Amino acid sequence: MREITVRVNGRLSRRTIKDNELLLDFLRDRLEVRSVKAACWRGECGLCTVKLDSHLVKSCLVLAVEADGKEVKTVEGISPEGELSPIQKAFVSHGAAQCGFCTPAWVLATHELLQEKPHPTQADLVEATSGLVCRCGTYNQIREAVAEVSGTTARPRHMKESLARA
Repeated sequence: MREITVRVNGRLSRRTIKDNELLLDFLRDRLEVRSVKAACWRGECGLCTVKLDSHLVKSCLVLAVEADGKEVKTVEGISPEGELSPIQKAFVSHGAAQCGFCTPAWVLATHELLQEKPHPTQADLVEATSGLVCRCGTYNQIREAVAEVSGTTARPRHMKESLARA
């Protein structure tokens, strides 16, 4: 057992954890951050994606102790005022959030991409979201949402095919 201090979405948290506790479990069970989904537990689906300092990580593959002294950002942290961010609004308007299970990870990944590259290319989008799976297959709608926010043109190429090759 050890104590860690983590800033999650701007809020400082100190908790005692087990040495083998996953960041996913820490966020969901101890801090009640339910947007971080537990799905495959192998890092294959990406639904547990969070930002750890400056990197997107799959929280099912990271020990909570690795977050000690660091900043963790989840989808709740992209719009702290409680209103929808531009990418969240675009996901809604383009039907990119169908069942909603994967939406938090996709929104976080695309938000971070747009922060780094305000006008991303199709290749940038594929790279930034590689490893994320959408069960409903809304890849084209996600691409259209990103295109709307970035002011770029959504290409007719299917993102799912691009992800399969990535």
